[in-house]
Amino acid sequence: MSDRVQRIDKWLWFARIAKTRTLAAGFVSSGRIRINRVKITKPSAVVRPGDVITSAIGRRVRVIKVVEIGSRRGPAPEAMGLYEDLTPPPDTPISEIGQRRCDSAFGARAPGMGRPTKRDRRLIDRWRSRG
Repeated sequence: MSDRVQRIDKWLWFARIAKTRTLAAGFVSSGRIRINRVKITKPSAVVRPGDVITSAIGRRVRVIKVVEIGSRRGPAPEAMGLYEDLTPPPDTPISEIGQRRCDSAFGARAPGMGRPTKRDRRLIDRWRSRG
């Protein structure tokens, strides 16, 4: 391990966690990023190899261990070498979410299932007309 340090916004951009450096700075400023369990709000906070970064971006929480400090924003395989992903696997596999149907409790739909089909709409209408 080296004793090099780098700004967190720059590292998130180099590691391709954020699409732009401005977005990375915005994530940090909004409090969505933690370094070693400490919430940071300044994009100038430093990150070192061995630090654990927790990010809550979108609906996803990722836990990442910093392995190296980047020197440039390179291709994806190079960026993946900057960190080790410690994120636990999701409770429900994606394949199960896609197999759920609208006839579950209260006509609820799993995220990402798209628009209801004609059959789904009829089931929802039938459920609504009961009450």
